[in-house]
Amino acid sequence: MMGRLTDEEQTAEAGKPASGPRDEVDDLVAQWRTQRPDLDVEPLQVLSRVSRLARHLDIARRAAFARGGLELWEFDVLSALRRSGPPFQLTPGALLRATLVTSGTMTNRIDRLAAAGLVRREPDPRDRRGVLVTLTDQGRAVVDAAFTDLLDREHALLAGLPDDQRQQLAGLLRTLLAPFDAPSPG
Repeated sequence: MMGRLTDEEQTAEAGKPASGPRDEVDDLVAQWRTQRPDLDVEPLQVLSRVSRLARHLDIARRAAFARGGLELWEFDVLSALRRSGPPFQLTPGALLRATLVTSGTMTNRIDRLAAAGLVRREPDPRDRRGVLVTLTDQGRAVVDAAFTDLLDREHALLAGLPDDQRQQLAGLLRTLLAPFDAPSPG
């Protein structure tokens, strides 16, 4: 197992100026380059950082939601309803599409949120057999507080980047993610 590289070795391996910030990815890339010089480990420069950032974001999200007593899944459902705008209601099918879960899972989630007083089921006036899931005033207050806390934490995560670099990063990530979000043919 390799020990930690000196700053000079890391700089040479990562191709970064000695004065720039360093992170653990610089070390692992340098180590892989030494151990497997036959492989192009360049994707690690981006994707390992994305993975590590995702972990920090997950921690921030869990903390923001826990403060309001919410689980991640609860926030997903409540925020889908909140984003829909007044009267803050969607069909269970629309909630399925917004949260990417099965119908059985969604039924369970709606039951639990209704028992907590955060949503209520109402008859769908356009479909006698259908129901609408509506965000209650309590649910709206809870999701609004959690979202505000989340944004504060996300701003803190991005505090090291000036606005122009944030916009550039957002554009680059959009380019990378767009093919995954495109509807599949057929």
